[in-house]
Amino acid sequence: MKALSDLFSTSYGLMSVGVIAFTIGMGVYFYRYFNRRIEEDAAAAKLRGE
Repeated sequence: MKALSDLFSTSYGLMSVGVIAFTIGMGVYFYRYFNRRIEEDAAAAKLRGE
């Protein structure tokens, strides 16, 4: 319980939460970005007849 208290009540704990949230958000963004590009490239290749 002390660890949770430290995580949300100290400056270094809040910075850790921020970094974790940023990293997860960045992972979601890159996942969606790369999947969208892969689908676009596959559709373009299909139109070209490859």
